[in-house]
Amino acid sequence: MCGIAGIVDFSGRPIAPTDLERAVESLKHRGPDDSGVLARTDGGLAVGLAATRLAILDISPAGHQPMVRCDGRYTLVFNGLIYNHAEIDRELGEGLWQRASRCDTETVLAACARWGPDALARFNGPFALAYYDSLKREGFIARDRFGIKPLVWTEHDGRMLFASEMLALHTLGQWSRDVHLSDLIHYLRFGFVVHPRTIYANVRRLSPGKFFRFDADGVENPETYCASATAAPTKLLTDWSEAASRIRRAMRESVSRRRLADVPLGAFLSGGLDSSIIVAHLAELSSKPVETFAVGWADQNAYDETRYARMVAERFGTHHHEIRFRFSDVLDILPDTLDHLGEPFFDSSVLPAALVSRFARERVTVCLSGDGGDELFGGYWRYQAHGMYERYARLPGLLRHGLLEPLMRRAAVSKSSSWANRVRQFRKMTRCVSDDPLRRHIAWSEILSPEARDLCTRWPDGDPVLDRIAADTSALDPSDALNRIMLFDLGYSLPADMLQKVDLAAMYHGLDVRVPFLDPEVVALARAIPSSMKVGGGDGKIVLKEAYRNMLPEEVLSRPKAGFEVPVGEFLRHDLRDIFMDTVSEATISQFGFLRHDAIMDIYAQHCDRRGEHADLLFALLSLCWWARRYGVGNVTDDAGT
Repeated sequence: MCGIAGIVDFSGRPIAPTDLERAVESLKHRGPDDSGVLARTDGGLAVGLAATRLAILDISPAGHQPMVRCDGRYTLVFNGLIYNHAEIDRELGEGLWQRASRCDTETVLAACARWGPDALARFNGPFALAYYDSLKREGFIARDRFGIKPLVWTEHDGRMLFASEMLALHTLGQWSRDVHLSDLIHYLRFGFVVHPRTIYANVRRLSPGKFFRFDADGVENPETYCASATAAPTKLLTDWSEAASRIRRAMRESVSRRRLADVPLGAFLSGGLDSSIIVAHLAELSSKPVETFAVGWADQNAYDETRYARMVAERFGTHHHEIRFRFSDVLDILPDTLDHLGEPFFDSSVLPAALVSRFARERVTVCLSGDGGDELFGGYWRYQAHGMYERYARLPGLLRHGLLEPLMRRAAVSKSSSWANRVRQFRKMTRCVSDDPLRRHIAWSEILSPEARDLCTRWPDGDPVLDRIAADTSALDPSDALNRIMLFDLGYSLPADMLQKVDLAAMYHGLDVRVPFLDPEVVALARAIPSSMKVGGGDGKIVLKEAYRNMLPEEVLSRPKAGFEVPVGEFLRHDLRDIFMDTVSEATISQFGFLRHDAIMDIYAQHCDRRGEHADLLFALLSLCWWARRYGVGNVTDDAGT
């Protein structure tokens, strides 16, 4: 894995190597093994490319980037790994030149030279890349179909700039730091800004499964080469035994593909279902004990899952590493981590993710993770809530509105106890009364509760991003609304939240994280399974549990779902209070022009008194204000688009 960046000047102005070297320096954590820059001018087009390398396949200097072949005609910078590169090599045959390495990077370059953008759909693996053909004076930039690897880009003053991370984009030159009101509101509602938008009005995040071409005339609009998030299955799989058998086979093959490495490899093991499945297959495929890594909390027992991880590690004889953090460890890394994000981000689990990544990197270079299993097989409470809501809506209105809802509004809420968390979930479930399940699901995903809406003095008319998402998913089979919702999460919230978090946290410490659930074969199989086989009876991942009934400990199969998170709600009430009050200050809030500091303080007081559970929103505000103080806020405008 690597970090990439580049500049394309459409008027042919020369690109200074020092501009690219600054980007390289800002991306060194992503690729500590090697780096390089290339700048050239071809007629009226100037192209500068930069890369840092985390050597995983063919760790020799032959894998140096930018990779150039055929006397400088073809150039590539590539962040990722293509698991089926050997099959593509065979399809390429003799290729366009004599191979100089065993790197999949060279396979990608040859495939792009042979097939152009048509090569992209052949790739199985995470990637972001920039390819340039100097003879034709044209190229393209692309991102993998699931959005595992990031890429942001912008245009300014006749130049296109791109990078793996927002901080690197800052080093490449000047561009507008203005923000749109609708994007800020979207961030406060959900904790992130969904692709293709970012917190900056003029910076785009390339959407999963998209690419765009460039030449001397400029940049074309992004095109789709793979519509994984919205493609409906051609045939449903309804037989339980066949579904279980095919799931096990597909997951085993996916894990096998992701063992590809010339460096030490291991797996994160939370003790949850998804990570346990991956460790089970790794142990099955490995001739020596698998390196596994678990994290727990020394001072927050309710959030500690290490006993389940230990149980799985013992079942499969792994070489298990366990670390328990205290909140003081989180406080120690909080400033550097928030600085590193480069943009506001609400998910506080980026903090333990960074800690466990640093811990794992001391022993391995590659780790497998269970991300994506919840979105594919119905693991989240929100999926189960749709059935609960429909049953609740059939109760007499007097009982619902006159007794239950007022009672729940008065009850204490918190994530730290089972009952208080149920109250929190109940409040979310009654937040939206739409007949459209997707609209309900989106409302339940919001971190900005109705009682917190007073913190904003201005609201844009609608949300263009959500309107586009609804249009994107409207073509899916309406007879299975829950599968449509899972595909929405797969295409939008997963890359915007979980995958973004994992990439930022792991690559900050030079750790490559791979996600076997996000294999095209596994995703296609999950899409073909009806949601009734995934969610029902107050349970999720039903068919996935059935598939591993005889392989995993029963305690893992029957345990309630627990997220990998910081008990940030409790910490905000105590340890984080001083940092929150100092950062979310009246002076900082006033920069945005539409937020009320007094309303924010009231929400904070509700949270501290347990009259409301606003941990996600409060951490989102902390991150927003930290970003504003660190990088500055441009003009906040009402203009917006998709």
